[in-house]
Amino acid sequence: MTPGHLYLISRVCKDAAGAAGNIFAIGLFVSPISTFRRIVRNKSTEHFSGLPYMYALLNCLICMWYGSPLISRDNLLVLTVNSAGAVFQFVYIVLFITYADKAGKVRMTGFLLAIIGAFAVVVAGSLQIPELALRRMTVGLLSGASLISMFASPLFIINLVIRTKSVEFMPFYLSLSTFLMSTSFLLYGLFNDDIFIYWSHPFTLHIRFQMGLELSWVSYNWYCTSTLSVDLKIS
Repeated sequence: MTPGHLYLISRVCKDAAGAAGNIFAIGLFVSPISTFRRIVRNKSTEHFSGLPYMYALLNCLICMWYGSPLISRDNLLVLTVNSAGAVFQFVYIVLFITYADKAGKVRMTGFLLAIIGAFAVVVAGSLQIPELALRRMTVGLLSGASLISMFASPLFIINLVIRTKSVEFMPFYLSLSTFLMSTSFLLYGLFNDDIFIYWSHPFTLHIRFQMGLELSWVSYNWYCTSTLSVDLKIS
C-alpha cells in the first residue's frame, strides 16, 4: 500500500472519528435539558451546581478558538462541535442565573463575566504571536488544560451524589455521552496527528472511569440498603 493510500485512509478515519465525536457531543450538550426543565418548572436551581456549565463554556470557547483557521487550519470539526457547545452552555447559564437566588445570581454573573473576559484575553493575546506554530502551541496547551478541567468539574457533584445516595444529579447517559465523545476525539487527534487533541483525552477518559466506579458504588450501596430495608419490613 502506497503512502498516498495510507494518507487517504487516515484522512477518512479522521473525518469519521470527528463526525462521530460531533454526534456524541450533541448527546452530551442536550443531556442537561431534563435538569433545566425541572429548574424552570420549580423556578429554583435547588441543589444543582452551575459550575460545570461555566467550565464547559470556557472550554468550548477556547477549543473553538483552537479549531479556527487563525490557529489551526485542519480542525474544522473541532470548530463546529465547540461552537455548538458554547451556544448550549451559554443558554444553560442564562437559565441558571434567571432561577438562582440573589446570591447565586451575583456569583454566577461574576463567573460569566470573568469567563468572557478570560476568553477575550486569550484571543487578543494569541493574535499578538506572529508565528503560527507558536500561536497554535500556546492555544493548544490552553485548550487541553481547559478540556481536562471541564471533564473534572462534575467531580464537584460526586459529593452530592454520595451524600444523597442518588444518581439523579449525575445521570448515566451524561457520562456515557462524554466517554464516547472523548474516545472519538482521541482517535480524531491520533489520525490528525494533533498532540493538543489526543494528549488531553486519555486524562478525561480516566476521570470518567473513576467517576463511573464511584457512581456504581453509590448505586450498589443504595440497592443493598433498599433490599435490606424491604427484607426487614417483610420479616
